[in-house]
Amino acid sequence: MEDDVVADLVKQLVKRLLPSPGNSTEKSSSSSNGEQQQTTLDRAFQYAMRIIGSRIAPSLASDEVAMAESIKRQLVQEGRSSDALTFADLHRRFASLSGTGTVENRWAVLYLLRAVSEDQRRDAAETKRTAVPFTSTLSGPAAVGGLQALPKAAEHPKLQVSQLDAPASSSPRSSLRNGSLRLPRQQAGSSDHGPQGGVLILSKDGDNVKSIAIREYIEISQVDSEVTEAALVRDVVYACQGIDGRYVKFDEDQDGYVIDANVKVPKTTRVLVRRLCEVGWLFRRVRNHISESLEDGPLEAIGTVGQAFCAALQEELGDYYRLMAVLETQIYNPIPFMSGGATCSGGNFLSIRRLAVWLAEPLTRMRLMAVLVDDCKTLRGGAMAGAIHMHLQHGGPLVRSFLRRLMRRVCAPIYEMIRRWVLEGEVDDLYGEFFVVAQPVKAEALWRQGYQLQTSMLPSFIPEPLAKRILRTGKSINFLRVCCEDQGWAKAAAAAVATVRASANGRGGLGYGETEALESLVAEAAGRIDRHLIQIVYNRYKFRDQCLAIKRYLLLGQGDFIQYLMDLVGSELSLPANNLSAFKLSGTLESAIRASNAQYDDGDILDRLRVKMMPHGDGDRGWDVFSLQYDAREPLTTVFTEDIMATYLRIFNFLWRLKRVDHALSATWQTMKPNCSVGRASAIKGDGVKSELTVVLRRCQTLRNEMNHFVTNLQYYIMFEVLEFSWANFLAEMEVAHDLDELIAAHEKYLSSIVEKALLGERSQLLCKTLFSLFDLILRFRGLADRLFENAREMEARNQNATRQRPKRDFHSGSFNGRKSSMSSLSGDFLTSISEEMDACAVEYSSLLEGFIAQLPVQQHVDLKFLSFRLDFSEYYTRQHMSMSTTPLKFRRTSLKI
Repeated sequence: MEDDVVADLVKQLVKRLLPSPGNSTEKSSSSSNGEQQQTTLDRAFQYAMRIIGSRIAPSLASDEVAMAESIKRQLVQEGRSSDALTFADLHRRFASLSGTGTVENRWAVLYLLRAVSEDQRRDAAETKRTAVPFTSTLSGPAAVGGLQALPKAAEHPKLQVSQLDAPASSSPRSSLRNGSLRLPRQQAGSSDHGPQGGVLILSKDGDNVKSIAIREYIEISQVDSEVTEAALVRDVVYACQGIDGRYVKFDEDQDGYVIDANVKVPKTTRVLVRRLCEVGWLFRRVRNHISESLEDGPLEAIGTVGQAFCAALQEELGDYYRLMAVLETQIYNPIPFMSGGATCSGGNFLSIRRLAVWLAEPLTRMRLMAVLVDDCKTLRGGAMAGAIHMHLQHGGPLVRSFLRRLMRRVCAPIYEMIRRWVLEGEVDDLYGEFFVVAQPVKAEALWRQGYQLQTSMLPSFIPEPLAKRILRTGKSINFLRVCCEDQGWAKAAAAAVATVRASANGRGGLGYGETEALESLVAEAAGRIDRHLIQIVYNRYKFRDQCLAIKRYLLLGQGDFIQYLMDLVGSELSLPANNLSAFKLSGTLESAIRASNAQYDDGDILDRLRVKMMPHGDGDRGWDVFSLQYDAREPLTTVFTEDIMATYLRIFNFLWRLKRVDHALSATWQTMKPNCSVGRASAIKGDGVKSELTVVLRRCQTLRNEMNHFVTNLQYYIMFEVLEFSWANFLAEMEVAHDLDELIAAHEKYLSSIVEKALLGERSQLLCKTLFSLFDLILRFRGLADRLFENAREMEARNQNATRQRPKRDFHSGSFNGRKSSMSSLSGDFLTSISEEMDACAVEYSSLLEGFIAQLPVQQHVDLKFLSFRLDFSEYYTRQHMSMSTTPLKFRRTSLKI
């Protein structure tokens, strides 16, 4: 009953779509025309029932949107753009329907319409030479996804024909018109009668009727082709291997493999062959790159990483060759059926569509290899590995697994270089591919300049911090081996490898994708080797003692030694620089060492201390060119480089100049104290008024005390708040330094801290210039004071001699008159001149000092701001500076002759 309903519905659908003879709008008096229309209806009904009764499922994915786009694209290609727009509107309305009674499987409906359309188009192409429509409705569309052909019932008895449930005398036309369609059933003697009309039903059997239908389709589809499908398949397989076939050849103009234009084949076959031959085009690119790199080009141009890349591509092509061999075998040998039954006489060989399925995955891999070849053509070493690694940012499992397999081969040379560098300190890089570059330098510059990080060769999968640690580990090995002549690093490296292997727990070795293993190896090796290096530097080469010796002698930390040295060389350094003897000064240095506690220091340290004469001009004196030098030897020259020692020399000159000023003020006090009697004598019986000499001496003493206050506080600040505080911080950082880089950084920080706080930095140039002007002024004051007291002593000595030469009776009157005469002469022009010079010196000193103090609060370093509090704790200079700014002072500077 259900089958009858289906048949009636199908018959009504056919009548609605195709005009019946009675409803024809064309007027025809010929009865044959009506018969032809009735035959068309019958065949359409039979075709529709065969579609419904078919059990051959489509091989496409159920994608409604893709099917609709395919139909629209087909209409546009046929030049029916308006029909494509109409179809798009109808499909939109069809897809928007919802609710009860709507079609759920819309994709199947679209697929059915497309299959029917393809059948009609193929049938129209075939019936141009015949008068009977629907002659190949079951075999024609198979090439485009429609129904497959059914063999005749006489050849295959498994295909049964059931007659319509109608009288035997009724014709097939009346049966179709009545819609009396029945399903097949077994009747006695039914096998003796041929098919009398009805629907063909495909039943299950073991003889692969489906394969037979496919074979018939192939035979029919080859009617319009001059070339058999087997020949095209063979040529496509040849093209996939880069070989020209008989019909498929490489066209330089189209840059691809195409079928010869003179060969007659369907357009769809030509397009499909061109699409399949893309694998061959990609294969040519990959093969040419391998050939150009390994055979034609020099190895220096590609390097070991490039060779590994080509070897990995060659290995992938090896799998591709094996696939091509399998496909060539299937061209000549039939494919066995799934059911295991006997094959047909024609065989079941490899077809173009089967070849498309076989080449789907190789095409993806070949495309990826061609892209990698294009990207890496101009790259080398780590840059090439990084470029391939960037393609791993892909969501496809096939692509990711292929690239991981490829990267393991490509990165093998890089990881071997890393292993040798980290564990042996060797740069195994013949072609400049490693991200660590070695430079030929002297041993003292090995650490700083011998090895550099080449970021252009650093792969993107190795972080830069890890790369820097790798660089430092190899540098530590080379520093120990070359500069320290130590082989203890080998035991440390072996222990690191053993520790990493013990903690691996079965994980993979060192290679691509094993980032954790690489980090563990580098961390363990770096920790052990750096610790061994620090111990060598501290214990064997006594780095702490060397730094302390520099602090004590170059930074004037050994007070008694500096005082003895200054007392011994003071007279000689007052001479012109051209008259000094470096040999004699070296002897004086030895005397100062033996006279102080420096004699108890290590002899190796004392041997490194030497006198150095700086370049000088004609007007320079010994004080301007004298300096001490500490001879740092390898391997400590890595820390105490020439630039570092030049900075130490600059600090020493500043401290030596400060110490000289302090020594000058102390010498002025030593000269001033014994001559106090001269000042007291000038006030004896001077009509009750102090003489002019007393005023000058008091002014000199007051100015000296003021200068001494400034120098003492400045020296305290430099020696304690700068040097000692920086030294304490340096010791703390030295204790926690884990490698040589940290030790060098701590020492440079210590030195830069001294430079900045001691007013020697670039930001304190103006302040330093003012300070040096104050030093020069104090030294000039020392000469002025010496001249004053020297003249006073001479006159006092002459008065005493004159007094001893007079008779005793005239002692009281003569002595008094003589002293009075001397005082009168002293209070003449000399006192006037010296008083003016003293006043000018005081005014200039006050101006410079107030300007110096005024600049301290604006300095960026906070310690310099606190220095102003020590110098001007009572704000005396601040108030004086403010009063001077409102009333500018005018003074005359006179030349001082010493």
